[in-house]
Amino acid sequence: MNLTSARVEPGVEIFCKHPPKWAKGRRIGLLCHQASVASNLHHSRHLIHDMAGKNLKCLFSPQHGFYAQRQDNMIESPDSVDPELSVPIFSLYSHRRSPSPDQIEMIDLLLIDLQDVGCRVYTYIWTMYLAMEACAKAGKSVAVLDRPNPVGGQQVEGNLLEEQFRSFVGLAPIAMRHGMTIGELALYFKRLNNWDLDLHVVAMKGWRRGFYYDQTGLPWVIPSPNMPCLETAIVYPGQVMLEATNISEGRGTTRPFEIFGAPWIEASRLRNRLDYRVLKGMTLREQVFEPTFNKWQGMVCNGFQIHVMDRRLYRPYTASLELLRAIISTYSEHFAWKGPPYEYEFEKMPIDVITGSPHLQSMLENGCEVQEIEKSWRTGLEEFMAHRAEVLIYGE
Repeated sequence: MNLTSARVEPGVEIFCKHPPKWAKGRRIGLLCHQASVASNLHHSRHLIHDMAGKNLKCLFSPQHGFYAQRQDNMIESPDSVDPELSVPIFSLYSHRRSPSPDQIEMIDLLLIDLQDVGCRVYTYIWTMYLAMEACAKAGKSVAVLDRPNPVGGQQVEGNLLEEQFRSFVGLAPIAMRHGMTIGELALYFKRLNNWDLDLHVVAMKGWRRGFYYDQTGLPWVIPSPNMPCLETAIVYPGQVMLEATNISEGRGTTRPFEIFGAPWIEASRLRNRLDYRVLKGMTLREQVFEPTFNKWQGMVCNGFQIHVMDRRLYRPYTASLELLRAIISTYSEHFAWKGPPYEYEFEKMPIDVITGSPHLQSMLENGCEVQEIEKSWRTGLEEFMAHRAEVLIYGE
């Protein structure tokens, strides 16, 4: 693929080079993780500390821990202290997922510098959502130091989250692949909820909506343990649905979400059941693998690796729905949906929590073609696109 690279400056660099008047002299908290780095790989907490000194009062960390060391869902992280800066690190993936009133009272301004991956179920945007909500209630200011959407800002795909399926993998009605930066999402959330919130977005320089991460000139730092590279992020908006099944989504391999399968799958048989009209821009290569942890640990699995050949044509959500449809129809005696819990939802089925709707599961089980499933969300998606357009910061 012919890629044009740019020199993109993330929001944290802009913020530190030209400190805005609204930030000066204020007590600061910073919500960040290990991928919160500048283009030279210097971490944001050091950059903010160099700028603000003792006014940097605390750090907040999202799921997977401050250093992205926790492997799986619902593995909580305790509070700690930064050994270099001697400031507290408050975990927002513990017995609480929102800053406490005491923590909020320590600061006047919350800076948010998180690397998202462009998918509704990736929890960092919901940590931001809950932190924004807490700051609005407490009368504190929020500034989002914007970062690239790794999978670009043009393609949008999937159904909207339905209200009754709100969870920590979805707290607002956005599409599965939303095509927004984390700063644009912050503006969208404020408008959606009509929050009385002093919100600033420090925009990047040089980013365009068509850019994937490998076109930004920025180094990739894994934002979570099973997001090792851009290729993972590209397939994730669809392949994450496999978390709700007894099919391995490739956890326990070096290419999670790209690789998938199970001991009972016969790759050649499955290949013959696929509708290739909806598997555009991708190639399925047969793959045998043995997960070192998670589903089917230590057992030989048969399946595929997804190779994305044309990002402009590839639609991850649609493609993975087709893969699921074919697997369900071919292996009904082996395939199973996983039951709860999933991300602190103890009653609803994980597939409904992930997709944000009860309809996709039933449509897949009833053998509906993916084109029919896509039609079911078209009106909602068009409405989302109209509202989304009102908060976009960057051009094509």
